[in-house]
Amino acid sequence: MSHWIIVPVVLPAVLAAIMTLAMRYHAALQRVFSVAGCVALVAVALGLLAEAAGGGITVYELGNWPAPFGIVLVLDRLSALMVLLTAVLALVVLLYAIGTGWDQRGRNFHALWQFQLMGICGAFLTGDAFNLFVFFEVLLIASYGLMIHAGGARRLKAGVQYVIYNLLGSTLFLFALGTIYAVTGTLNMADLAVRAAEIPVEDSALLRVGAMLLFLVFAVKAALLPLHFWLPNTYAEAPAPVAALFAIMTKIGAYAILRFYTLIFGPDLDVTADLIDEVLLFGALATLAVGMIGILGAKRLGRLAAFAAIGSMGTLLIAVAVFTPQSTAAALYYTIHSTLAGALLFLVVDLVRARRGALGGALVPGPRMAQHGMLAALWFGAAIATAGLPPLSGFVGKLLVLDATREMADVWLIWGAVLATSLVAVLGFAQAGSVVFWKLDGADSSPAPQPALPLVACFALLAGVGMLAVLAGPVMRYLEATAAQMHAPAAYIAAVLGQG
Repeated sequence: MSHWIIVPVVLPAVLAAIMTLAMRYHAALQRVFSVAGCVALVAVALGLLAEAAGGGITVYELGNWPAPFGIVLVLDRLSALMVLLTAVLALVVLLYAIGTGWDQRGRNFHALWQFQLMGICGAFLTGDAFNLFVFFEVLLIASYGLMIHAGGARRLKAGVQYVIYNLLGSTLFLFALGTIYAVTGTLNMADLAVRAAEIPVEDSALLRVGAMLLFLVFAVKAALLPLHFWLPNTYAEAPAPVAALFAIMTKIGAYAILRFYTLIFGPDLDVTADLIDEVLLFGALATLAVGMIGILGAKRLGRLAAFAAIGSMGTLLIAVAVFTPQSTAAALYYTIHSTLAGALLFLVVDLVRARRGALGGALVPGPRMAQHGMLAALWFGAAIATAGLPPLSGFVGKLLVLDATREMADVWLIWGAVLATSLVAVLGFAQAGSVVFWKLDGADSSPAPQPALPLVACFALLAGVGMLAVLAGPVMRYLEATAAQMHAPAAYIAAVLGQG
């Protein structure tokens, strides 16, 4: 049994505890340990990805208790990919936070950052539905503190709304788990897949209720319309590094939908067949439309980036809703792209706001900013990546999504929505960029020395989006193998339940 699987959970938890107890008043030490922890997490995640790339599924039994009686962590291609994506994003965004001084504008930033990583990595690795709830709560508790980091009345108000909405989602999650446990007697995902398949259709009413409640919970996490109301204010008012890290949090909802509805409640299960397909597809189309129209109508840069995150989730969930290996591979590619592009957009918005002084993120003409050309280049890169224009990975991702849906009955509706909203997004980004960078009003801002580290972090994300397009071939080969593994869950079930 490889102990490396538990490192992405234990490492940030231990670091967070050490920072809280021993480094509360040592900012430099916190920075060193936090960066070192993220570097180590990237290294471990690369090792786990290499281990999972061969197609094997590795199970870690806590306390040597076999499933379904004990808690297990499961490493497959999907979980390894998501842990690596989380680790890389966390490292780059943490460097940005240190370079801009965001980490020093409030207390316990680095400890909360590590607890957040613990919850996210645990959610991707767990093989138990109840422990998925536990890790959800860990990452949410940490995100509550990060959300109100640096204070402010507007941020506090948005944080309270975020807490209330997610507490309601957590309560619904418990109801769903209780309902499913009452029917099946288990919450281990692999065991649940076996037992759900054995329930006669005529006795499946409660299981269907539990499956739908789970879908609603995951739809809240993924900001699926009409359950997206928490996201615009939360992401717009959160500190920029926090909002950039939150780019992976909505992906946890999409990950959970893929995991549960391929492993347990898949299309081959008569009990829940076609339970959410149409609901998810039309909800995703509505989410895409609202997000991209929100870009066009936004009056502040923060809300523009928040609505861009909603729109990207709409595109991602369209691919998820098809539930075929091809569409799942496309969804995973778009997950990587939208995480990097979304984080880049939030960081660029923060740089622009910082250099515009009192105007902040308001979309009104202002003075020429320091590093105007470099910021304009970053804005242009983030805009074309998010809108899905060539040559960056957003264009490739949308092509993959369109190709995956061409056999569907609603193909023209899907294609029309994706193409039309892409045009709307282009118009919205062009309008915002012209106001900020071209329609100048007043004297140039003072060219105060600007730190290089935030720009390095932003260009690293932009390079990541570009390399994802250049390496689309090998990346898609891995993702296609990942999708094939997900849609053939027998190996997952055998690996988890065969350990005893």
